[in-house]
Amino acid sequence: MSDDAWLSTIKFDAEGLVPVVAQESRSGTVLMLAYASRDALRQTRSSGLAHYYSRTRRSLWQKGETSGHVQRVRQILVDCDGDTVLYRVSQTGPACHTGERTCFATVVTSDGAATHCPDAGGHVLSRVAERIAARAAVRPEGSYTTQLLDEGVAVVAQKVGEEAVEVVVAALAQDDARLAAEAADLFYHMLVLFQARGVSSDRIWDELEQRYK
Repeated sequence: MSDDAWLSTIKFDAEGLVPVVAQESRSGTVLMLAYASRDALRQTRSSGLAHYYSRTRRSLWQKGETSGHVQRVRQILVDCDGDTVLYRVSQTGPACHTGERTCFATVVTSDGAATHCPDAGGHVLSRVAERIAARAAVRPEGSYTTQLLDEGVAVVAQKVGEEAVEVVVAALAQDDARLAAEAADLFYHMLVLFQARGVSSDRIWDELEQRYK
């Protein structure tokens, strides 16, 4: 499809702009919302780097051009009405000008308060991996994660093997709830193993992404 054919599906507003949501392609974390003009979308598609249009400066800009926090666009999606665009990106560094990983770092709680939440929108496995990394850095006393990490790779690897056997047993002889619970245990212990080995979970997500494009 040519640029003109693709851009003809977009419903730009009266100022010639369309809102663009940027989402981390591996974790699913919603990073930011900005606007793009026709030229910004064209530049994004041709360069593979996220471009937007600044409504205050009234000019096209490339994300990370000065900070180095570029967004490499893995996929561009258009919503069903054609009035919103989604960039699925690989983010270098923080996405927000405040230094946060995401601009959506404040969550509204059930009692109406607002609190800091840097993991907003991320996939649960990414959030668990980040929690494990935080435990590894601080090593809080009484934490099961701390205990596992202190025992070392061999012990954690053995635990992964035990959990894998329990998943097999649950799959063959137990109900769906037990299977889900055992699978959750296995995922958790695998993430602890990656942390113990010093392997970033991003490497696993990258591997999966390459396999299942």
